[in-house]
Amino acid sequence: MKSEPLSESYYYILLCLSKGPNHGYGIMQLTDSLSGGDVKIGSGTMYGATSNMMKKGWIEEIVSDEHGLERKRLYRLTEEGVKVFKDEVARLKRMLAAVEQIEQ
Repeated sequence: MKSEPLSESYYYILLCLSKGPNHGYGIMQLTDSLSGGDVKIGSGTMYGATSNMMKKGWIEEIVSDEHGLERKRLYRLTEEGVKVFKDEVARLKRMLAAVEQIEQ
């Protein structure tokens, strides 16, 4: 089954989580850094995207209670999320390879 391309927000959220669990603000900051400031994920987009991705089974929520400090809501990829992310990366690589073929 062919899947639809991911939106930039979904792509960057999955990319950030591919390095390990992270909280919403951390994902927003890392996305800004990785995209060179081109992609900004606001709190509304983050909430909607993480909610949808949890429903799809791509990510799951875990609660961190580090050293008795305030509890943080963290997200991490599920096996399905890893597969979706890897499939998207492969699709993007194929697209880039096509550009390189044309440019030769």
